[in-house]
Amino acid sequence: MVFYSAIQPIYFLLPLVGFIIGLLGSMLGGGGGFFFLPMLTLVLNVPTPTAVATSLVATLPICIAGTISHYHKRNVNLQIAILFALSGIVGSFVGAGIVNWMDTYQLRLAFGIYSVLMATQIAIKTWKEKTYNEVEKATSRSIGSSGIIKSSFFGLVAGIITGAFGISGTAPVLAGLFSMRLPLKVVIGTSLFIVLINTVTATGVHFMIGKIDLTLIGFLTIGSFFGALIGPRVLSGFNVIRKENRLKYGYAFGMLLIGILMIINSLNK
Repeated sequence: MVFYSAIQPIYFLLPLVGFIIGLLGSMLGGGGGFFFLPMLTLVLNVPTPTAVATSLVATLPICIAGTISHYHKRNVNLQIAILFALSGIVGSFVGAGIVNWMDTYQLRLAFGIYSVLMATQIAIKTWKEKTYNEVEKATSRSIGSSGIIKSSFFGLVAGIITGAFGISGTAPVLAGLFSMRLPLKVVIGTSLFIVLINTVTATGVHFMIGKIDLTLIGFLTIGSFFGALIGPRVLSGFNVIRKENRLKYGYAFGMLLIGILMIINSLNK
């Protein structure tokens, strides 16, 4: 179900917020839903079920624009993306059903715990892995049986997270792609494609069972679409090899901070 909420003064800041989220989302390999959900629930006090559905729709322009830009720059591994997406579609239906079993505070607590765990996992993985240069990673094109298993597992988890929290499931997708030792730009581009498929599926499910605020979506997507177009161009100018671990640690830190805030908020009923 869709509806229009009354416009509030703070809404006029949302295009700028959307632009920043679109920029970061297209540079870090996510649709931005991870940042949309906490903002909608913690800042605008949108009920969590409505925030989940609204976040998914607001994420779509970022995923579409980012995927197209990265695809033209040959940063998308379609073979791996399809494996992730197939299991992610199944997970999206499972996750959407979970929303109906939990209240607002339970969803916030679950999201916070998930964020902390994934942030820890990414940080530990980054700390343990050795430094690989772009050429060495790019030569590993074969997925293999272990790659298929990883793709299916992380894709399923990402789909469940997308359907349940409306956050695109970026973290498990990135975790799975990083474990395959792909170049960072390919990880980001492929992640956006996977996130796009998961988001489309979960949006369709929530359209039937949830509430989508078109007013919020309109304000958010005005900026997010343009941010997603610019992000890949900014990324192409980075020295990726030197800054890859910094980007990973920065993403993990952001996840950890948001996770802690969501846990604290859920406990202060």
